[in-house]
Amino acid sequence: MPFSTFGLSPYLLKTLAEQEYQQPTPIQAQAIPAILNNKDVLGIAQTGSGKTASFVLPILQKLQHTAVSKNRHVSALILVPTRELAIQVNDVFNLFATALPQKIKTLAVYGGVSINPQMIKLQGVEVLVATPGRLLELVSAKAVHLSDIQILVLDEADKMLNLGFKEEMNQIFSLLPKKRQNLLFSATLSNDVTSITAILLSHPLIIKIEEDDETKKLDLIKQLAYFVSDERKGPLLRYLIKHQGMQQVLVFTSSVFKADVVADKLRINDIKALAIHSKKSQGAREEALNKFKAGKLRVLVATDLMARGIDIKFLPHVINYELPRSPKDYIHRIGRTGRAEASGEAISLITPEEQHHFKIIQKKMGKWVTMIDSVDLDLKGY
Repeated sequence: MPFSTFGLSPYLLKTLAEQEYQQPTPIQAQAIPAILNNKDVLGIAQTGSGKTASFVLPILQKLQHTAVSKNRHVSALILVPTRELAIQVNDVFNLFATALPQKIKTLAVYGGVSINPQMIKLQGVEVLVATPGRLLELVSAKAVHLSDIQILVLDEADKMLNLGFKEEMNQIFSLLPKKRQNLLFSATLSNDVTSITAILLSHPLIIKIEEDDETKKLDLIKQLAYFVSDERKGPLLRYLIKHQGMQQVLVFTSSVFKADVVADKLRINDIKALAIHSKKSQGAREEALNKFKAGKLRVLVATDLMARGIDIKFLPHVINYELPRSPKDYIHRIGRTGRAEASGEAISLITPEEQHHFKIIQKKMGKWVTMIDSVDLDLKGY
């Protein structure tokens, strides 16, 4: 079923073709028609399944045919858990909105930066992508009004609830008009997500992309693991990057502290690297991400939360310097590569302490990963 069957504007279809969107993903094929038909939607699918475009396209299509809201009264509100995801979602809106003959202004607002420029830019905005805390600050300052919201989207709802945004979201819900379309997208259907769903959604279309469909994408990813002692982990990382000539590598750590340490050691060893995590300023995070996407930075070292905004079509390498707690986070991590039908490589560095946890991850994933003992690798000089 091609995008042209959904009744989307020819301007949107032209941009889809230019961006080489060949066919709708499973969630897009179900969500786009439902949203265009004013249905509430609950979409359960992993990150990387095409969720963003599944709500961006129909929202822009619908706003072309609605009256322009009063100034500072936005029409569509998208709530997201992190600044990086806010920027990423807003970029997708801008990509398609600029192609439309009717100007639809979009804006991303988030904390960690000065509020005043965001207040000024809210003039004439129709689509607002926001983190909950900054949105409430802007509402309190009367810089934006939520009484005319037509469409509410909760993106990465599971992460938002895990991060403790529930109270702030309840405050936001109380400011919205009762009559509106609600769209909720999540990687998992936890008890918290279920309770929010019951409050927000009215007779929703429930779209659940089964784990099997998601794990099929793992077939595009070559997975390897190296058994290594803790003290040889850093040298092994540098050996792999240099020995294999990796030019664009996303490295995951489990803590902010370790991300900084790993990036520092890489730079000391003449490998261009930067860390991206919640303790960095917004400007530093954006600069690091932009350099990495542009190929001007060889290695980006990230924590799991920050990875929500890293969406690179042809990222060739992901390395787990440390394992995540959750098997689902492991799949999310390695899913940064092997996107857009392109192959990729995911490498995990496993210490003796991590062996048992890695077995659990493999069992949950339904795939067993080739394990290489690094004891015979000569890591001197790395």
